[in-house]
Amino acid sequence: MRLELVKDWMSRDVMTVTPTMSLHEADALMRLHGIRRLPVVVDGRLVGIITSGDLREADTARLRDLGVTTRNDSLSQLIVAQIMTPDPLTILPDKTIGEAAQQMLQYAIGALPVVAAGGELAGIITESDIFRMVVHDWMSAQGSSTEPYTRYDV
Repeated sequence: MRLELVKDWMSRDVMTVTPTMSLHEADALMRLHGIRRLPVVVDGRLVGIITSGDLREADTARLRDLGVTTRNDSLSQLIVAQIMTPDPLTILPDKTIGEAAQQMLQYAIGALPVVAAGGELAGIITESDIFRMVVHDWMSAQGSSTEPYTRYDV
């Protein structure tokens, strides 16, 4: 069995935001596309990540510290840079799925941005991508079609 690589299973078409985008816009993108996290980029380089959990956990006290009085006001007045996790954990495309899964488990996170050697965002590997790989391998072993679970094979 070959070692499965991050580059073969990561999501490549990644929705991103900039640090200056409003939280309202970031929240709307997540809801519209049914995603839970957005890498934050400047000129193609990863500078942070913002998650739906970050938006939920922006409690009233923290918002007041930032000069905002209500949660509704916060989404329009605050920008991504004020809430994002700067310099998030990342993984390289040529690392194994096992290494990605170990890092996610160790740090209790649901995804890792995938960065090229130069720091450019190449994709994102999520728990769902890893589950997709597991189902693909299981279906292959069963002799079933794996069509909806194909990998990239770059």
